Amino acid sequence: SVSVKRLMKEAAELREPTEHYHAQPLEDNLFEWHFSVRGPPDSDFDGGVYHGRIVLPPEYPMKPPSIILLTPNGRFEVGKKICLSISGHHPETWQPSWSIRTALIAIIGFMPTKGEGAIGSLDYTPEERRALAKKSQDFCCDACGCTMRTALLSLTANSNASLGDQQATELARQINFKVLLSSGEAAAGSRPLSPRQRRAAQHQSQQPQPARRPAFPFPAATRPPQEAGHAGSAVLIVVLTLALAALIFRRVYLANEYKFDYEL
Repeated sequence: SVSVKRLMKEAAELREPTEHYHAQPLEDNLFEWHFSVRGPPDSDFDGGVYHGRIVLPPEYPMKPPSIILLTPNGRFEVGKKICLSISGHHPETWQPSWSIRTALIAIIGFMPTKGEGAIGSLDYTPEERRALAKKSQDFCCDACGCTMRTALLSLTANSNASLGDQQATELARQINFKVLLSSGEAAAGSRPLSPRQRRAAQHQSQQPQPARRPAFPFPAATRPPQEAGHAGSAVLIVVLTLALAALIFRRVYLANEYKFDYEL
């Protein structure tokens, strides 16, 4: 099939790991891939290597894959499909020309961006992300047996890191991160918080809260009541009715007076 041919071609192209990413299908399932990506340099993820799954539909490349991170990272939830315009959450934005390599570079490019409540996103503090980046080197995948210390080629002085950075940055400009914002306290409660954020929220809840200003910018007393508009309309109708009745009465009166004079 078209899907199998496309995936076998991509598997051959990605067979050898690079300094920045690597992905291969499972031995018994061509439609499930495991990948490893290096955290972008000069970011909270610098020094980390992160592992995840890419689940492809039978209609690939006409339909997008689903992307799931397995390594704790502080940016994406573990074990949950993340919401990218290149992922299965948004098939309307997927382009068949994109590939698994495109998805890997997109993940690297989006890691330093803000989650802002998108599905599968996290907003851990920089300190927590840097701590998770160090721990990520010890991760080992039970499904594919890949260890993060040996998953990618080591960075050297001659490594072309700038090329990978440019590709990730350019791709991040082209692929819009789909932010699904919720409103109110329900949205804040639905997003997973880091341990430090939970402690801060608990401490804030124990503090006395100042009086909240009304959402409407003007005092309620200055707002004309809705009933006043209806009353004004009713008065206008009554006045017009009386004026019309007076006009009709005057015409009838003048007509009768003219008839009386004629008879005389």
